[in-house]
Amino acid sequence: MNDITAMRRPAEPDWSMVTPEELIAFRDAENRVRASTAARVITGEPDSGATIGWQQVALPGRELPVRVYRPSAAGALPLVIHVHGGAFVGTAAQSDWVNSHLAAHLPAVVVSVEHRLLDWETPLSAAADDGWDVLRHVVEHAGTWDIDPARVAVFGESCGGLISALAAIRARRAGLGLRAQVLVNPAVDVTSTAWTYDSTTQYADTPTLSVPLLRFFQRLAIPEGADARALSPLYADDLNGLAPALVVVPTSDPIADHGRRYAERLQAAGTPARLSEYPEAGHAFLSMPGMAPQATPARAEILAFLRESLGE
Repeated sequence: MNDITAMRRPAEPDWSMVTPEELIAFRDAENRVRASTAARVITGEPDSGATIGWQQVALPGRELPVRVYRPSAAGALPLVIHVHGGAFVGTAAQSDWVNSHLAAHLPAVVVSVEHRLLDWETPLSAAADDGWDVLRHVVEHAGTWDIDPARVAVFGESCGGLISALAAIRARRAGLGLRAQVLVNPAVDVTSTAWTYDSTTQYADTPTLSVPLLRFFQRLAIPEGADARALSPLYADDLNGLAPALVVVPTSDPIADHGRRYAERLQAAGTPARLSEYPEAGHAFLSMPGMAPQATPARAEILAFLRESLGE
């Protein structure tokens, strides 16, 4: 779930033995790189047609930063809630390239959730709550945010894809209408079956995601005794009636089969789902347009899907 493979990145720790102190030091150093202007040679230049800024959102028991992308267009605009990848490392700033483009060209207000990052005290359930709570907050305060609450989509990458998929399920249960969900290289299985997929065997050690890193992610995500299936969209009891989905899968990715199986499950349940595969692209490719040429056509496909889904 690392999104930058060049520049002066900190050395990765041994994921089988990393200490809490080592994780915090690595995360802080890595996120400084991802948020830097120098990183844009890899992460891409933001679209000048959108303004970008941080805001604080008051949620139950906490305040959470969000990165907001606004176009020059006036009036109540569609809303896209975005969740970045990384799980225990990552920042909304690493997704400026795609989010500013969507904001400018849909046009829409894009709100990217700076969710709590996983560690030994912060499991995946906390990050999932952050995604859902921000979605619900912005929709409930639509006038303040200048958005149209009837035109809302969720969009997530990697672990953010998992959080977005869970938010779509929670939205249906709560009666909060979504128009679309976009899931890019989503990690939708955090149970023990996560290691049984062909793609995990075939691409066990790629530059942007490896099996040791995946195992560390699962160890942080699901505390001992917790129900992993409850946080695995792939094993949700009922996937009928969800927002139509675009599932984007880079083929050279250990978790490529997560996205494939989830698209199949959505389709079998009666939820419209389109699976789009990008040959030879690796995990987190959408966050690395400077290194992954497939990122540009993927961004165009996401834009077209959301434009159709969020139209009047």
